[in-house]
Amino acid sequence: MEYIYAALLLHSAGKEITEDAVKSILNAAGVEADDARVKALVAALEGVNIEEAIEKAAVAPVAAAAPAAAPAEEAKEEKKEEKKEEDTTATAAAGLGALFM
Repeated sequence: MEYIYAALLLHSAGKEITEDAVKSILNAAGVEADDARVKALVAALEGVNIEEAIEKAAVAPVAAAAPAAAPAEEAKEEKKEEKKEEDTTATAAAGLGALFM
């Protein structure tokens, strides 16, 4: 992940994303750079419009968040059911306690 962060840092600074630049950032952060990974990253980013990729990535979680509301509602219903079961158990226990008074 730190390799991507290094590339994003270079991009936001308006610098060219090169192997040497990525290695310099990683070394400054105290990360030992793997030459193969750096080379693969720089090659993968060639010709990529990073601004466009960031915009697409920002839109994807928003679109995915809408269906996530349903499981939250289900969780609330499950909690209500659990509470009802606990209330029933508490009532039964109180009733049994009355037998021994």
